[in-house]
Amino acid sequence: MVKTERHEMPSQSAEVRRHNFEEVALGYTPELAQEEAERCLHCKNAPCMTGCPVGVRIPDFIARVKSGDMEGAVRILNSDNNLSAICGRVCPQESQCEKYCVRKLNLGGSVAIGNLERYVADYAIQNGLDGLYEEAEDGADLAKKNEYAGKSVAVIGSGPSSLSCASDLARAGVKVVMYEALHKAGGVLVYGIPEFRLPKEVVGKVVDKVKALGVDVETNVVCGKTVFIDELLFEHDAVFIGTGAGLPSFLRVKGENLNGVYSANEYLTRVNLMKAYKDGAVTPILHGKKVCVVGGGNVAMDAARTAVRLGADVHLVYRRGRDEMPARAEEIGHAEEEGVVFDLLQNPVEILGDENGNVCGVRLVKMQLGEPDASGRRSPVAIEGSEYDVEFDEVIVALGTTPNPLIKNSMPSLETSKRGTIVADENGRTSVPRVYVGGDAMTGAATVILAMGAGKKAAKAILEDIK
Repeated sequence: MVKTERHEMPSQSAEVRRHNFEEVALGYTPELAQEEAERCLHCKNAPCMTGCPVGVRIPDFIARVKSGDMEGAVRILNSDNNLSAICGRVCPQESQCEKYCVRKLNLGGSVAIGNLERYVADYAIQNGLDGLYEEAEDGADLAKKNEYAGKSVAVIGSGPSSLSCASDLARAGVKVVMYEALHKAGGVLVYGIPEFRLPKEVVGKVVDKVKALGVDVETNVVCGKTVFIDELLFEHDAVFIGTGAGLPSFLRVKGENLNGVYSANEYLTRVNLMKAYKDGAVTPILHGKKVCVVGGGNVAMDAARTAVRLGADVHLVYRRGRDEMPARAEEIGHAEEEGVVFDLLQNPVEILGDENGNVCGVRLVKMQLGEPDASGRRSPVAIEGSEYDVEFDEVIVALGTTPNPLIKNSMPSLETSKRGTIVADENGRTSVPRVYVGGDAMTGAATVILAMGAGKKAAKAILEDIK
């Protein structure tokens, strides 16, 4: 008999995981995966697929899991999603594919599509099958590769949109060279998302899979400084920009330049990419005893949970209420379980410092939500005379990011918006011929799966244009 209730992901207990950087979610066992796959009703119209930005054939791959055909499940997933091991871990399935599952409301909860995606992707990696994907019949793939023989594309950045774009281009037979500013490929996947949510070994496997397709990856190359797009256009048939949104936003309050104030970007990069949490790490990080994290999104949760693992008493300050938090419910719940204190409807108005220029506290003001606007959104308003001081020795600001202006400044002919994002059509074509864009550089900070989908769209446009 099929179990009605959804099988939740096994995970480390909160008391154990708050003291280590190992992955929190432990993954399905074969038995759990089989049982969860049996819950799928294999709906004829597949409403779950309408919520997937890359159109993964969800019922089909789950049916293969159900029948025990793991190789078939791998082929389907890999054909639709170049980053399934990553998406299965960090994508907000509850607001995408699982949101439209017909079991969601009255049949024990949505099928755990993300958990099954991760299970299949991990199975592929563990069994050397991660290079499998569905090939066209009658030699169509070979004919396509011959069509693009001698064509080359430069891909700037190595985050999710770039990895996705590069994979699709390479599969078509295009020669791809990927340029990464940092010393390791992976973009936000390696510097932004903590090890306990996305192990870097998994990211490395994905990058290796892309390299195996023939993509050359050149690290320590800063586009706009060591190489320019105009130069790349002389060497390649097209250029794809997937540089993300790595420029942090700040509070713009007094005291923000004190020692002990970090942007979440810097804080997480030091810990995730440079392993500052390890003894003897070359890159230092302040181990604050009482840490204030400002923000309510997924990055704020990542920073707060990281600070917990570094031994801090952590307070997360957010100017709206819990219901308005943009972070995933799962991440909010994990943060609370690990001991993060939520100071809601409060906002910093000043960061306080001692005589040595170090953070010693934060002045907060209490907030209230005003009347809803036309969209129903209620903006926070400070309550007059409600300011008070709280002792902290470290502050991490997680208020979102925008694209780095380096690309824009180095190529004035490239049209950009007031937010600094690169203007493009729905397929990533920019104002400059043969230059394409995708991911956060085009949309501003968004999700991994949306960036990946944009990379796939741009790859399709590039293939159409360079024939």
